[in-house]
Amino acid sequence: MKIFAIADLHLSFAGPVDPAHWETAREHKSMGALFPPWHDHYRRLYQEWHDAVGREDVVLVPGDISWGMRLADARPDLGFLGLLPGRIVMIQGNHDYWWQSVSRIRQVVPSNVRVIQNDHVLVGDVAFCGTRGWACPSETRFSEDDRRIYGRELLRLEMSLKSVPAGAARKTIVLMHFMPTNEKHERSGFIDILEAYGVQTVVYGHLHAAARSHRLPERAWGISFHLVSADFLNFRPALIEQLE
Repeated sequence: MKIFAIADLHLSFAGPVDPAHWETAREHKSMGALFPPWHDHYRRLYQEWHDAVGREDVVLVPGDISWGMRLADARPDLGFLGLLPGRIVMIQGNHDYWWQSVSRIRQVVPSNVRVIQNDHVLVGDVAFCGTRGWACPSETRFSEDDRRIYGRELLRLEMSLKSVPAGAARKTIVLMHFMPTNEKHERSGFIDILEAYGVQTVVYGHLHAAARSHRLPERAWGISFHLVSADFLNFRPALIEQLE
C-alpha cells in the first residue's frame, strides 16, 4: 500500500463531471481565472492522480476541497472524488464552508472517501488523525480571536489522536490544513501534542505562491513534515510512504 497526499484541490464544479467530455465541465469559481497556473487544474489533477495512485492506495487530502458554500454546492466536487482511484481520507480546510455537519457529509461522500473530525481513520495498522489547525501564537497579526480558534483546534487534534485505541496502530499520520507552527517555525501547542502522541508524519497544505517559502523543513522535532498544496506539487499526489 502506498500513501499519497495532496491538499487544496479547490474544486468548484457546477454540475456532474464527465472526464470523457471535459468541454462540458462548468465551474462556479474558476481558480484559473484568479491564478493562470491553475487553468483547468482539475483536468491535470485527474490525469496525475490516475497516473500515480492505485486502487488500494490511500490519498490524504488535508483541506480546501471545494469552494461550495453549502453541502449541496459541494456535491459535484465530492462526486469528482468518486471518479478517482484510491481510498481518500480528508479533513476540513479554512475555505471548506460547506463542511458543517460531519454526519451529513458522511451520508453523501462517495464510497472511497472517509472524513476525519475529532476521530480517526484506521487502514490496516496505520492511523490517520487530524484537524484543520489555525494560525499559531507570535504569528503576524495574531489576534485574540485567533487565540480562541487556536485553542479549539488544539483540543480537536488531541481528541482525534486520543480516539485511536491503544495498540491499534503501529504508525500515526496526521493531516492538518494549516502548518502546525508560525512562520518562524517556533514550537507550538500542536507540536507538543504531536510529540506527546508519538506522531511520525504530518501532511499540511494552505501555503501557496510566495507563502510556500514559509514551509517547515522536512524533519523537525523528530517528525517528518510534508507540504502538499496542489500547486506546490504540480497537481500530482505526493508519495509520502510505501508500506509492505
